Amino acid sequence: MENVIIHKTAIVHPDAKLASGVVVGPYSVVDKGVTIGENVKIGAHCILTGQTTIGKNCRFYTGAVIGSAPQDKKYSEQDDVYLQIGENNVFREYVTVNPGTVEGGGKTVIGDDNLLMAYTHVAHDCVLGNRCIMANAATLGGHVSLEDNAMIGGLSAVHQFVRLGRLCIIGGCSKVVQDVPPFSMCDGHPARVVGINSIGLKRFKVDTRAVNLLKKAFKILFRSGLSRKHALDKIVSDVELCPEIEHLISFVKTSRRGLCG
Repeated sequence: MENVIIHKTAIVHPDAKLASGVVVGPYSVVDKGVTIGENVKIGAHCILTGQTTIGKNCRFYTGAVIGSAPQDKKYSEQDDVYLQIGENNVFREYVTVNPGTVEGGGKTVIGDDNLLMAYTHVAHDCVLGNRCIMANAATLGGHVSLEDNAMIGGLSAVHQFVRLGRLCIIGGCSKVVQDVPPFSMCDGHPARVVGINSIGLKRFKVDTRAVNLLKKAFKILFRSGLSRKHALDKIVSDVELCPEIEHLISFVKTSRRGLCG
């Protein structure tokens, strides 16, 4: 453990694997099944447990609990389940993240460059892509998936098995019970699509042509009164294809919970 700094009050199991540059703060605990990459910084009073792998340059702030047992009645302490965390992620104060369950495939996965603000919760078998943001106290039920650059407002809750599409944004205090289309802006209780995520699309430099095509596709999908199948057929026939439109069509076709209204 070259260049590793462990505070004298911290407890690190001798079988835990810590790469160079890791810092473990006061009163934190790192259990035996944990593997930590280079230059990870762990603040005070954190607990890293379970079969958890953490990529380099992650940051854990005060009170984060990472890898504790899933909150699932079917879970058993003998289950072989995992939590996989990528690189450059930030876990703010009192974030909680659970590993997967046997029934759900056994693994919770968090990609790279994500920001989980204070008191957020990622339940068992969730999959987060890259550059996602969960604002304070946002909560994911089990088996939720977030595509890249999804954003969830504070105090929002996402139902089990829901998918959040790429570059979507969900307003604060929303109740999300159905899939959120990529590139959309949703809000409400329950959450409903209120338009496209214009600011997000601009921020990530999606070209104007694609944005205009998305606007046209969203009008057909949500304002034409057509069924989902007929709306998709009309989008294919009436809207010029581009990568963003193709991704939207694929997402809608594979939705099992239906789309936010």
